[in-house]
Amino acid sequence: MAQNRKALGRGLEQLFSSEQLDFDTFEQNIVDNTPKSEIKMIKVSEIRSNPYQPRVHFDQEALEELAESIKEHGVLEPIIVKESIKGYELIAGERRTKATKLAGLETIPAIIKDFNDEEMMEIALLENIQREDLSPIEEAKAYKNFMDKMHLTQEEVANKFKKSRSYITNILGLLNLPDEVQKDVINHDISMSHARVLSKLQDKNLILELANKIKRDGISVHELEVIASGEDVRKNKPVVKKVKTSNPRYKIYEEVMREKIGTRVCINDKNITIPFDSQKDLERILEILNIEVGD
Repeated sequence: MAQNRKALGRGLEQLFSSEQLDFDTFEQNIVDNTPKSEIKMIKVSEIRSNPYQPRVHFDQEALEELAESIKEHGVLEPIIVKESIKGYELIAGERRTKATKLAGLETIPAIIKDFNDEEMMEIALLENIQREDLSPIEEAKAYKNFMDKMHLTQEEVANKFKKSRSYITNILGLLNLPDEVQKDVINHDISMSHARVLSKLQDKNLILELANKIKRDGISVHELEVIASGEDVRKNKPVVKKVKTSNPRYKIYEEVMREKIGTRVCINDKNITIPFDSQKDLERILEILNIEVGD
């Protein structure tokens, strides 16, 4: 396998030789290390989407803007594809391909490489997460599919995609929501923050009732947390109410610390609270903070 990857170029070799993946480096290395003579013009009609593409919804207005740019300047960076039995399968460049078709062009510049199913899945997920802002539900389904196919734990997925373990846990929890509520999240009728609170509840009817209340009355996340934290409400996990900070600068400090250690931080009344999911998560936080504990 190592020999095959090396033959594909430095981009692919770098992408899959590390526990952490970076799509921009991967794609740029493949483009930079491909001679212009190997960039082919292929028919748009012969290109199929990556079968592991997690994105279902594309911003039509953004696609039309890109199509206008392509009409004027052409496709500035080639897409990456693999040959299939009938035509080609996309590896990178879904939006460019759709916009090229929208612009009425019949061909598009492409670099042809060979990838296995695992690599195609990682690349499709990575491109969308790092470049395109998937909806929370699309992202959750992509992580779940990736975990199931690759037999990975939440922690392994978190490391691969540079996310905190708690982030992966919380976003996967959205898949517990009823289908109707998941559609509300995809359509931006319910925010990710609201959805996270709802995902911790067990009663489907209550979830639907609260989802309608969010849409109808525009209740805040804090108001939802108060309702969901009631003693008579059945929960999958405890709903933690956010504590308002008295000092506005605390919010800044919280965000800086959250970015550094990859988990939520609360600063209030001369206290710093850092929650963790497991012993391994605690050890990860201590390592980031350069705190060594003797055996």
